Parts: sequence; C-alpha cells; structure tokens
Amino acid sequence: MANTENKADAGTASQQREIQQRQDQADERAKQEKAGSQSGQRQGPVQTTEHEYPGTMPSQHLAKPGLEAQMQLKPEFLAPDYAGSGKLAGMVALITGGDSGIGRAVAVLYAREGADVAIVYLDEDQDAIDTKRYVEAEGQSCLLLRGDVRDAAFCRDAAQQTHERFGRLDILVNNAAFQEHAEKLTDLTEERFDMTMKTNVYGYFHMAKAVLPFLKRGASIINTGSVTGLQGSSHLLDYSTTKGAIHAFTMSLASNLLDQGIRVNAVAPGPVWTPLNPADQSPDKIAKFGQDTDMRRAAQPQELSPAYVFLAAPSCSSYISGIVLPVTGSVG
Repeated sequence: MANTENKADAGTASQQREIQQRQDQADERAKQEKAGSQSGQRQGPVQTTEHEYPGTMPSQHLAKPGLEAQMQLKPEFLAPDYAGSGKLAGMVALITGGDSGIGRAVAVLYAREGADVAIVYLDEDQDAIDTKRYVEAEGQSCLLLRGDVRDAAFCRDAAQQTHERFGRLDILVNNAAFQEHAEKLTDLTEERFDMTMKTNVYGYFHMAKAVLPFLKRGASIINTGSVTGLQGSSHLLDYSTTKGAIHAFTMSLASNLLDQGIRVNAVAPGPVWTPLNPADQSPDKIAKFGQDTDMRRAAQPQELSPAYVFLAAPSCSSYISGIVLPVTGSVG
C-alpha cells in the first residue's frame, strides 16, 4: 500500500514539474517575442473605445490657475458618444471649478441630462464664458459666479444666488482645487500648505454647509477626490493630504446626512488632462503625464464626467452613499 502511494506521489510531482517546465518555456518565448516586437520601446497608450486618445502631451507650462483656452492640446469634454436621457431633468447643479477641466465636462453632461447649472470659478473669465456657452448649447441655463471658495461668505452667497435664480438646488459638485508639486517636505511653506488646505478642504466644507439649507430629499453632493488620496504622492504631499481628507469627509458627511435623504459620494480620478496639471508640472514632465498608469495615458475629462452623472442621478444611484469611486486608468 505504501509503495503504491509513493509511486502516486512521485507521479504527481513529476507531472507538476512537467507543467512548470512547459510554462517556463512559454514564458521565455513570450519574453523574446515581446522584446522583438517592441525593440526595447514602451507600448503605446491603451485605447478601450474606437476613439483614439493621446498618450503624449505638449511640453507646456501654464501660469496658475491655468486657462483651458491657453492649452496647446485642448481637453476633450463634449462626450459626443454620450446621449442624454433626462436623468437630471428639472434639477439644478452648482459646480465649483466648473469653468474648465472635469468641472466643465460635468457641466456639459448635467445640462445634456436636463439640469440647469451654476458655475463657481476663481478668475478664469474666458473659460467660464466658454463653458456657459457649451451649457446653453445643450438647451439649459447657466449662471456664472466668480469668487474664492476659501471665503465662507462667498460660498453662502453663491448658494443663495443659485437658489434665487433657479428656485431650487439639487446637486453640489465640489471640484475646485489648488495643486503645486514640491520635491521635499522642506519646500512646503506654511503659506503654501494653507493655500492647498483651505482651497481643497475648507472650500468643500464651506460649500457643503452653504448649500445644505436648500437641499431636499433626493439631493446629492459629489466631491472630487483623487488617486493621490488613495495612494499618496511623494511630490504632492499637501495635495494628497487634502484629497485623503476629502475622502474621509465624503464618508462622514454621507453618514451625517443620510437620514435627510441626501446622498454624498466622491470620484477619485487618476491623471486627467486639465489646466491643473500643466499649471503645476514642468514642460518635460507634463509631456509624459499619465504614462505611468496601466492605460499608459492620461484620461480626458469626458471619460470622467459620466461617473458624476451616475452619482448625481437618483435613477442610477439612489442606494449609493459614502463611496469613493476610483476612475484611475489602472487595474484595481
């Protein structure tokens, strides 16, 4: 009996080694084929639709806060393949940082879904006027509100003006942000840390508090987080800190407002081609922006905006609150 078992064990071990050997040989062949086809070069950007998205960006550096109108390669935000179906019909959205980038793309899709839109922006008048034109082209009204989200009084006034203009307020998208890289912790001054914290965290707090008196059951707040808030970033110490705080603020506020029927969620984008980034990174670094993701490219704003529709629309996400939805261009 033991002899029979020994033979069975030996046979199994031999079979496992044969499987291993075949896989080792297959791995070596694949390695050689990959080396031959790439000739040592990195593969191009991953495309998951028929549309070709760029993998290399212009070597450009913008003055802050960054104008989309001045970008050599204009972000794609119109989402031509997205057909509206009235998911937000009759609703009103207030979007901070709505003049460009993700905010502009969200404003366009919200309008396409039937919502009127109020846009808060700092001083990028031309971008804001352009966005207003795109919203109105979708058949909806757009209110422009110029000011600084660090100022609680301005935030209260923005919410009040939005409600007075449209008679209701259903959706807040907290999206305005400040970002500036730093190679070392010692490069971060208290002044800079305050600017990042008060724009990215205090601004979200001020706006959420300002709109709350106008929100009714079925309303929602959507915060823009970041992959840096999930993973950290060695050169974006203060920015990553604020984004982690935004994720925690999202989950906490979701619990706080749940019994009122108000949902609170966040989207955590990976690298997205918006004025924020060429207004931060050097021209040589921005040329490779997004290439370290699994997709080997940055997202375009129109690849993010449908997630904001999903989280805002009661017909899509009435049972979802307190999540941080990652849209990062990487697996997992």
